[in-house]
Amino acid sequence: MATKKSPAKKKVATKVVKKSPVKKAVKKVVTKKVADKKTAKKVVKSVTKKVAAKKPAAKKAPAKKPVAKKASKKTAAKSKAKVPKVDQYGLEKDDEFYGLYFAKSTNKGLVEVKPCTFSLMYWWKGLLGYPDMIEISKGSNTAMLQFESTFGGGDSGETELTEQDVLDIDHIIEVDEEEMLISLYSYVPIPVPEKLVGAVSLAILNINPETRYGSLELCSTENEEGENEHFLRYRAATYLRGIKLGKVEAIESMVTNGSEFFGLALDAMCVNKSIKKWLLS
Repeated sequence: MATKKSPAKKKVATKVVKKSPVKKAVKKVVTKKVADKKTAKKVVKSVTKKVAAKKPAAKKAPAKKPVAKKASKKTAAKSKAKVPKVDQYGLEKDDEFYGLYFAKSTNKGLVEVKPCTFSLMYWWKGLLGYPDMIEISKGSNTAMLQFESTFGGGDSGETELTEQDVLDIDHIIEVDEEEMLISLYSYVPIPVPEKLVGAVSLAILNINPETRYGSLELCSTENEEGENEHFLRYRAATYLRGIKLGKVEAIESMVTNGSEFFGLALDAMCVNKSIKKWLLS
C-alpha cells in the first residue's frame, strides 16, 4: 500500500488474651471467716483443682497458634499462584508492555498513551516513519488515526482494474482500550450514486462470502444539506487482548491484509461496468 498523504504500612491487629480471674476466686474464699479448718481445707482443695484444671488449657492455647499460621501461609501461597499479577492496564507479567507507562506531549500537556494506542503509534511512527497524527481522547480510552492512500489495479491482464486505474482511498483506524480492539475502516471517498445503490448492495452480498478477512459495507450518513449519502467501505478488526508479544505486528498484518482484500473486492465489483465507471470517476 503506497501512501499518498500522511496528512501502607498496614496496622497489625493484636489479640488481647484475658487472664483467668484467679484473684476473685481467692477473695471469696478468704471472706468466709466462719468456716472451720475442715471447710477451709476443702475450699483450698477445690481451688487448687480449679487452678490445675486451667493451667493445661493455658498451655494448649499457644500450641494451636503456629498451626493456624502455617495453614494461612499455604492458603496464601496457593491463591497467589492461581491469580497472575497484573499491572494498571491489566497486562500480565510476561506481556511486552507490562508495568510501563507511556505519555506524549501535546498543547494541553502530557497525555497518557495506553498499550493499544502505543502499539498503533509505534507502527505508524516507528516502522513507517510518518508524523504523529493520532488523536487521543480525554481519559485515553479511545484513539483515532486518519490517513489516505492510493490503490492501483493489477498488471496480470486478468483483473478488471489495471495499473493505470488508480483510486484514492480514505482510512480510519480506531482504538478501544477497554476492549483492546483495533478497527480498520477503508472508504471510497466519493458517495455511491442513488441509481447504483442496488447494484453495489448486490455486489456486496455476492463478494462478502468469498472475502476471507473483513467485510464490505454500505454506510449511510447525512451530509451538510441534510441529504442521505451512501459510502462503500471495508471493515476489519483485531483484538490485542491475549497477544503478549507482537501487538505492533498484529496491527501491521491487519492493515496489510485489509488493503489486499479490499483491493480484490473492488476489482470483483468492477465486473459491473457502471460500478467501475463510478469508482474511476
